[in-house]
Amino acid sequence: MTLEQEINQSNTYYLSHDVAVIHKKPTPIQIVNVDYPKRSAAVIKEAYFKQASTTDYNGVYRGFYIDFDVKETQNKTAFPLHNFHQHQIDHMRQCIAHGGICFALIKFVFLDQIYLLKASDLFSYWDAMENDDGRKSIPLADVQKLGTEIKYKIQPLIPYLSAVDQLINEIS
Repeated sequence: MTLEQEINQSNTYYLSHDVAVIHKKPTPIQIVNVDYPKRSAAVIKEAYFKQASTTDYNGVYRGFYIDFDVKETQNKTAFPLHNFHQHQIDHMRQCIAHGGICFALIKFVFLDQIYLLKASDLFSYWDAMENDDGRKSIPLADVQKLGTEIKYKIQPLIPYLSAVDQLINEIS
């Protein structure tokens, strides 16, 4: 199961237990060509992205707007910053400027470790990279130091809102 599927499962749990309302954002596409082999089985043959997507998820938890992206890496020693795009960083900056809570959930696949990394910490590495005075990745040791590890559970599968509680406590 991918990290997004695991987050979707966790969000379904949060919604059904009235804990939070968080949804995956659909990616806007322009459909160009559709094949109709049967009336009930249309197949999209060609489509294009209408615009660059922002982050993967948004919603409301404890009265706070949250917006976050989910990333996976096969790398065992660092998280490559090329997994993000400038428009995603800009979007998170804008959300924070308007009082939102933004972060990234990062999974190191081979280590089976998931971390919540605050957007402000991500920005530090991104800005250093953009100014050519920083690495093009965030070392695992830094993610472990700055982020909050989220351990798998049964329900919800990935209880990331406990880490969001810590972010809320920091700003309250």
